Amino acid sequence: MTNRYAVILAAGQGTRMKSKLYKVLHPVVGKPMVQHVIDQLNVINLDKNITVVGFGAEKVQEELGAQTEYIVQEEQLGTAHAVLQAEDLLKDAQGTTIVACGDTPLITGETFRKLVEHHEETKASATILTANIPDPAGYGRVIRNTDKEVERIVEHKDANEVELLVNEINTGTYCFNNQDLFEALRKVSNDNAQGEYYLPDVIEILKAENKLVTAYLTPDFEETLGVNDRVALAEAERIMKQRINELHMRNGVTLIDPNNTYIGPDAVIGQDVTIYPGTRITGKTTIEADAVIGPNSELHQATIGKGTVIKQSVVHDSKIGEGAAVGPFAHVRPESVIGNDTKVGNFVELKKTSLGNNSKVSHLSYMGDADVGENVNIGCGTITVNYDGMKKHLTKIEDNAFVGCNSNLIAPVTIGEGSYVAAGSTINKDVPKNALSIARARQTNKEDYAERFKGKK
Repeated sequence: MTNRYAVILAAGQGTRMKSKLYKVLHPVVGKPMVQHVIDQLNVINLDKNITVVGFGAEKVQEELGAQTEYIVQEEQLGTAHAVLQAEDLLKDAQGTTIVACGDTPLITGETFRKLVEHHEETKASATILTANIPDPAGYGRVIRNTDKEVERIVEHKDANEVELLVNEINTGTYCFNNQDLFEALRKVSNDNAQGEYYLPDVIEILKAENKLVTAYLTPDFEETLGVNDRVALAEAERIMKQRINELHMRNGVTLIDPNNTYIGPDAVIGQDVTIYPGTRITGKTTIEADAVIGPNSELHQATIGKGTVIKQSVVHDSKIGEGAAVGPFAHVRPESVIGNDTKVGNFVELKKTSLGNNSKVSHLSYMGDADVGENVNIGCGTITVNYDGMKKHLTKIEDNAFVGCNSNLIAPVTIGEGSYVAAGSTINKDVPKNALSIARARQTNKEDYAERFKGKK
């Protein structure tokens, strides 16, 4: 098999974005644009992946980590100059090099695969990814001869009247024979108004040397959309969101209102899941079959079990079992594990808490740093007092315990198996198994006190 390499162009400052954030780090459906490009390029099994960075290089490297190698383009002198920065890493390599832009997040792995396969099957020196669009104004035109072979690329400003009628455009993504690429790059001139070295000039050089240049025409122009400003960023977001939602619906997921449902690219959703409007699902979230999510819920890095129902709630970095009911208006914070057939009701907050099978925290309670067993009932208004001002402490509530309403459990403390805590108690000592613990002041009634108090007023 031919060796395959990629050079991702990500050095541009993106001044039209008018942002402090480096352009290729702007997110599309929650993931940086350049990360989308890397994810899709991985489909073609690269031997080496190189990202050319410039302004803001440290932030890009911090985001992408070891997924790619890096080359710094100290001066932005054009796309050919950017690719040439990778010469030290690729000049002796044999095989196919794909050049992609870090601001084209919509190109799919399937398109990259077909582009490379076309290039290698035709044994071309270069292959251009092209697209047909109704209004090609501003794009470089791909000019073919009578045999449909690529003759040249003509920039819009340089095109004559006949060439301006051509609808096939250069998308800025290419495949090259690696050796031919770097030999041609050394011959590119900057004799132009901008004084820059342009990658399309490589095509003209290869043609002049009678080397084969082909084109792979993608049927979907939207894939090739480059993001240069916030308007294009919003359009990329819309297209990606629609693509993801359609994929899930075709796989058996019901989206009541797809236009108002936001699902990230890494979510895995089972059949017969129903998702109501206003729901946002991000990160590596997994939702198993028959679950019902929403309306107006937010799941991030969550695992949701089969048949679980989540209404108007937030779940982050946590796991919820099968047949659970969460919400409305619950907040499940990171590192929580909720068992099967449980209930987390309205205005309940969990943080770093495990809740055993068949247990209930029905309403208006806070469970932080708690280990709750099975078949436990937590009454309304109960709080685990987990923070002493310096450290967090664990509250343990064992199986079959019952905690009455408006109780304060001051950690570290253990509520024993099968025990009862009376409503309104403040517990700061362990409760033994099967005990009843009452920790509240004795009630005192002062006869006629209210009348005397009113008289004083």
